[in-house]
Amino acid sequence: MPHSLEIQPVGVVVGGRSEVSDDHWDGPAVIRLNPDYPVEVVQGLEEFSHLLVVWHFHRASPNDVALHARSPRNNPAWPPTGTFVHRNHRRPNQLAQSFPRLLKVEGLDLHVTDLDAIDGSPIYDLAPYFTAMGPRGTVSEPAWPGEMLANYWG
Repeated sequence: MPHSLEIQPVGVVVGGRSEVSDDHWDGPAVIRLNPDYPVEVVQGLEEFSHLLVVWHFHRASPNDVALHARSPRNNPAWPPTGTFVHRNHRRPNQLAQSFPRLLKVEGLDLHVTDLDAIDGSPIYDLAPYFTAMGPRGTVSEPAWPGEMLANYWG
């Protein structure tokens, strides 16, 4: 088994939603980067429309981790699927990835929308989204994610 990795947040979510909910994640927020970083760390970022952001479900408890198959959102209409099929806080490291739209860069404040992390969420990494590094070939998935996420952004 590989060794563990200790990392520090590069920033924090400021504003936006303060409570966790399954749906309706549209709206503005700020990713405030570490004030000890030089402003040059974001030079050129404003040319990109979207970011890839890695963040932590900081309000989740390690007791929330669920290493078994279960129906998404406990809906029996959807088939039981394993821990690594879900994209929620019940994962072992309780990390998430989001792809928010970058609205503007002000110093070390990145103004975004459609970030599904709440106020105070630690940001562990971010990068611009490169289309060329997105999925290659046809993307396939079962019907249930589209059904489950029909109101996720609105």
